[in-house]
Amino acid sequence: MDLIVTKQGDIWQAACAGKVWRAGVGRSGIGVKRIEGDGISPLGCWPIRRVLFRADKLATAPVSVFPTDAIAMDDGWCDAPAHPDYNRPVKRPFAASHEALWRGDDLYDIVVVLGHNDDPVLPGAGSAVFLHVASPGYGPTEGCATLSRADLLAFLALARPETRLCFRDIG
Repeated sequence: MDLIVTKQGDIWQAACAGKVWRAGVGRSGIGVKRIEGDGISPLGCWPIRRVLFRADKLATAPVSVFPTDAIAMDDGWCDAPAHPDYNRPVKRPFAASHEALWRGDDLYDIVVVLGHNDDPVLPGAGSAVFLHVASPGYGPTEGCATLSRADLLAFLALARPETRLCFRDIG
């Protein structure tokens, strides 16, 4: 039971267990990930590693079979290809390039960490490829997938330990 992200006409969709939700993907669509920062959502199927959430924004942790942890104000994710912590969680302040997981918008209120480029980590092959909350209008991401907050919570409640996120269309 995978979450399959595909394009239907001009709209990105995610489907799982008979449910279909509107989705967002990277600004460069779905394709073969070439380098860090290319804006491509990586073609293929990626296991779900864990779920992170903003405890100050959700009354309770998302219902999920995956390990689930609250995001702290000093949590980040290294996106510097030459750094030994590339594509790994880090604590801020952090000298190398990184993303803050505690954001001012709502996009990282729920973050599903995917097993893309993590075993082994290959420098420059892409970092912080997540499934997270969509921006208004499902605007493009840097290479992640997005669902509305309600749809993301519904998906997590359906997902099983073997569930993967699959980017299927080359956009």
